Amino acid sequence: MSYKSEDRARVAPLVAALEADGVGVWWDAHIGGGSEWRDSIESELNAAACVVVVWSERSTGREGSFVRDEATRSLRRGAYLPVRIDPVEPPLGFGETQALSLIGWKGDRTDPQYVALLAAVQAVIAGKPRPTPPAYQQPKRGLDRRLVIGGGVAAIAVAGAGGWWALTRDVAPGDSVAVLPFANLSGDPAQAFFSDGIAEELRDALTRIASLKVAGRSSSEQMRDADAPTAAAKLGVASILSGTVRRGAGMIRINAELVDGISGLTRWSQAYDRAIGDTLAIQSDIADSVAGALKIALGGAQKALLVQGGTSNPVAQEAYLRGLALARKNKIKESLPQFEAAIAADPNYAKAYLSLGGNGAALASNSLSGAALRAKLDAAEQTVRHALALMPGSGKPYAALGLIFQGRLDLRRARDAYDTAYRALPGDATVLRTKSLFDSLMGNSDAIGLYQRAMTLDPLRAANGRSQANLLFNVGRLDQAIVVARTNLATLPDDPFLQTLIATVQLIKGQAAEAARTATLVATDDPNRPAADVVGVAAVSGPAADRALSSFLANYGATNLYEIAQIHGWRGERDLAFAAIARAWEERNPALIQFKTDPLLAPIRSDPRYGEWLRKIGFP
Repeated sequence: MSYKSEDRARVAPLVAALEADGVGVWWDAHIGGGSEWRDSIESELNAAACVVVVWSERSTGREGSFVRDEATRSLRRGAYLPVRIDPVEPPLGFGETQALSLIGWKGDRTDPQYVALLAAVQAVIAGKPRPTPPAYQQPKRGLDRRLVIGGGVAAIAVAGAGGWWALTRDVAPGDSVAVLPFANLSGDPAQAFFSDGIAEELRDALTRIASLKVAGRSSSEQMRDADAPTAAAKLGVASILSGTVRRGAGMIRINAELVDGISGLTRWSQAYDRAIGDTLAIQSDIADSVAGALKIALGGAQKALLVQGGTSNPVAQEAYLRGLALARKNKIKESLPQFEAAIAADPNYAKAYLSLGGNGAALASNSLSGAALRAKLDAAEQTVRHALALMPGSGKPYAALGLIFQGRLDLRRARDAYDTAYRALPGDATVLRTKSLFDSLMGNSDAIGLYQRAMTLDPLRAANGRSQANLLFNVGRLDQAIVVARTNLATLPDDPFLQTLIATVQLIKGQAAEAARTATLVATDDPNRPAADVVGVAAVSGPAADRALSSFLANYGATNLYEIAQIHGWRGERDLAFAAIARAWEERNPALIQFKTDPLLAPIRSDPRYGEWLRKIGFP
């Protein structure tokens, strides 16, 4: 394997893939110390049946003379097999043999680019003709050099490129990056949780650099198999960080690469071969190097933040990353024992405490009510506060506390917690989402701008449309909300939340029959069904209204006190509505978070008791 030493991190996945497919590979990682390294290279070069020469921006440049010398010798022996990892042309004299492209390849052995290369390597080793490259590997005819020299085409090309560059930079400032999932080279698909987790840890570290815009996880993971320019264009960033992870017996190999999102050229790359407990140090070095490549200077305090809350205990880290993978799949209940195992292995693992408390609170809020919910939220708060004590000044624990206080209807403390999280992490998509949705429920229309920033950071997130419609609904922009909801039903067909929202807006606009029909589209066993049934009951008038209400009470009884208040409120039955609100408050029913902005309660807002309840619940 002949390549420029600075490209080692980018070549390592190719070596690993070829070895996994039974090809014996020699590269300079096998060279020991001493002064005989040139002799070792020459001996192996002369013995190799196939010499893969890796052409890159570095190896084709002025410093690539050693690679060109090795290419010359292998070409003379008929062992030369060229590969491009950057969009460059091989140096003069090496272009007769077509270079196979591995541009954008991430280590996937089923990728057609790699499959074509493996077939070529096996053919050269066997002394057979190389297979005809696939159509996508064929060289593309470019501009005639004589036309460019003529001036006219050159002027158009420069003007076009300049305009595109300016437009791209407006959308993607230079201090913006996306971290794509790292490829799992362990040979075991079940280990993907670890490589994905390493990428998530790096994303979290980079988010702590205040001057750096970092694309959100949901969107970045959708670009798993995209090349750097495609990913950068879709995510609206200037650079792409990707890499590979391979774990062995007590050792870990991480290769990381920062690529320019426009040219596709590598800005920085590095390979790390360390003991498996050194991933925290590797993470810090990668984040620091990325910042340096983007011309962002980090002080000592900022560098310390990059690894704040982490662990050097490999057992703890593995359990934590398994928990993260389960939580990402919405298997919250199954994730909690993993976070507990991480804490057992390292009692000072702040991130594990944070994930245990935050996910525990989310699970309780979606499945419990009354005293049971309050008890779980109290326990979650203590766990998150422990994380905060271990990572003071971090924004993520405050975001989790905001959700816990919100679940308790402690709105003042929730607002303070969200504001603190935002001040610490103004560029974190999750923080922006949670704060903007809370602010919208407080009746703050500035929440729209915050959520737009969250969508810019995480543009491909599947739930963006649902959240955007919800936020617009909360701030009273019902016409926009229903347009967004209907538009997103095209990509989220039969989504029960969007159907319920549409039904509610139809009811408010006096389209009772349409609202009732839309409400019936929500499945009977869906968590959104009680809210849809509220619309169905509220849409009925005349003698049938009381029968509909009786049926609702029979189905839900006292467990849906806020929904009962909505029905009475819409019907203008003030005493019954406020009586239900009082019972919901005694239970600290989390649904009361909707009280200030809920359009179904509009008929009772003129009652003095409405203002009294606003103050009692704690709305601004």
